[in-house]
Amino acid sequence: MTTVNPQPLWQPTPERIDRARITRFHAWAAQHHGAPADGGYAALHQWSVEELETFWKAVTEWFDVRFTTPYDRVLGDRSMPGARWFPGATLNYAEHALRATESRADEPALLHVDEMHEPRPVTWAELRRQVGSLAAELRALGVRPGDRVSGYLPNIPQAVVAFLATAAVGGVWTSCAPDFGARSVLDRFQQVEPVVLFTVDGYRYGGKEHDRRDIVAELRRELPTVRAVVHIPLLGTEAPDGALEWSALTSADTEPVFEQVPFDHPLWVLYSSGTTGLPKAIVQSQGGILVEHLKQLGLHCDLGPEDRFFWYTSTGWMMWNFLVSGLLTGTTVVLYDGSPGYPDTGAQWRIAERTGATLYGTSAAYVMACRKAGVHPTRDHDLSAVKCVATTGSPLPPDGFRWLHDEFAESGADLWIASVSGGTDVCSCFAGAVPTLPVHIGELQAPCLGTDLQSWDPSGKPLTDEVGELVVTNPMPSMPIHFWNDPDGSRYHDSYFDTYPGVWRHGDWITLTSRGSVVIHGRSDSTLNRQGVRMGSADIYEAVERLPEIRESLVVGIEQPDGGYWMPLFVHLAPGATLDDDLLGRIKQTIRTQLSPRHVPDEIIEVPGIPHTLTGKRIEVPVKRLLQGTPLEKAVNPGSIDNLDLLAHYQKLSRTRP
Repeated sequence: MTTVNPQPLWQPTPERIDRARITRFHAWAAQHHGAPADGGYAALHQWSVEELETFWKAVTEWFDVRFTTPYDRVLGDRSMPGARWFPGATLNYAEHALRATESRADEPALLHVDEMHEPRPVTWAELRRQVGSLAAELRALGVRPGDRVSGYLPNIPQAVVAFLATAAVGGVWTSCAPDFGARSVLDRFQQVEPVVLFTVDGYRYGGKEHDRRDIVAELRRELPTVRAVVHIPLLGTEAPDGALEWSALTSADTEPVFEQVPFDHPLWVLYSSGTTGLPKAIVQSQGGILVEHLKQLGLHCDLGPEDRFFWYTSTGWMMWNFLVSGLLTGTTVVLYDGSPGYPDTGAQWRIAERTGATLYGTSAAYVMACRKAGVHPTRDHDLSAVKCVATTGSPLPPDGFRWLHDEFAESGADLWIASVSGGTDVCSCFAGAVPTLPVHIGELQAPCLGTDLQSWDPSGKPLTDEVGELVVTNPMPSMPIHFWNDPDGSRYHDSYFDTYPGVWRHGDWITLTSRGSVVIHGRSDSTLNRQGVRMGSADIYEAVERLPEIRESLVVGIEQPDGGYWMPLFVHLAPGATLDDDLLGRIKQTIRTQLSPRHVPDEIIEVPGIPHTLTGKRIEVPVKRLLQGTPLEKAVNPGSIDNLDLLAHYQKLSRTRP
């Protein structure tokens, strides 16, 4: 691969660079910790990975991390897996998340928006009071450090309060969104055996009310470890028998008591998508998440007390946890509970306008949907407060960069576009936002500080300007401390360290360009390999979905028993479109000219829809397994899919192929 975008789409102004918190951190780290004073971000990043312990010590000092007991050293053991960060130290994540109360008690900590109401604030003082009241009640219910507390909740303030109260007492938080069915929730919660369950009676989405009381009743029956159920009447129903009322647990005027726990004490359990088996229950630590998110949000996202941080997410996706960590920087966090496209495709832009969001995060898929629908964000909304639009979930295609830039440039706005990439596995980013660097079309700005991100070939040789495996060669504080119910660590090891011993292999294809930017090509476990030429599926999607007739697509490559290779492309057409000879020809020509003649699909097949995980990612590997003849019940975990009926079409196709 060659570097193809030498001219940046956007450059930060000198004033913006001077104001950036990462600029001030760089100067301070040079003065106090020996970071290079010159050389810009590249020099700072090189120092951060070469002097890993010094860098993370500097982060804790810059953000005034409050260690109740001091650490023995920054990194007691740097092996992967098994790195031990800040051994000896004790602290509490929730204490740091509520620190802004000291100076901004009457200002909003949270802004809550749904499909029915205008934004409603929760002040820092009120948030702290509710957390204090609920933490005391959790202790009274017998919740002790290490106990699991679960939430079957939408993205509402009560979810934030419940999480922070759990962290305050040293409990371990875990959550699922209420659009998850019972089986999906039980696949997750049964693994960790929660002692308290927070639930809603239902939720509102797409202009409709969705009653979940039957699901809650099933969860109560199937989670025998739950000692207390807390009812949040989002739809106004009475608490079921034996449940506690949210209002009763959060009414006291109680100062929170923060349990001081070891740095590596569990904070929460996140879950992988679980498309081919039980979801991995990923455990991350109080201290590891605290320092990683302070770095990521305070330096890379440039967030502070004057900002309003909105990311469209649900409690079933790691971006909810990342969003709530905005509180660590004193930022006002915007919680939106509702459909991303109701009452129309421009819904999220409307939320950004109504809340005065300064950093607005969404999915690449939403950006492309707006482009196709002819949405004009700055023409239809006052987005003058927005200084950054960030995207994740999948690579933002070049057309997405151009569309965002052009739409905001039309209003004279100086928009910073931050495409970021990381994973639930670290609840953070490997590469993405840097407020002091230019933005190139189709590229992430740079690897993140403290992250020795590299592209490797199969033998472990680093590559530049070539596609390779995404690896991280040094530990990050937010890497899992373990998986739940993985006593010998074998599942954790096999998930990341079986290919390159001692080196994290994430499962993405990436290119590190010679100027330091990063290109993500999609998952390496669903690689397309035609005649030795490898290509990520994301490259196919980016090219094909530029065609207005294609709503969405899915491509897989299947090794045949006779040594052949079958590569079908499935297309979900836009309303009114027809997969005729003309469209077939244009699809093939698009791939041939923009990507590679070798990657023109063997067949192009119309389907009624593309299946996704519950967090909206296309599922390639289960479809590939179905087409190879694997029975549906073995190819995919049905509770992990948004529309199981769609898979029947792929299963039927596997039976009709010769």
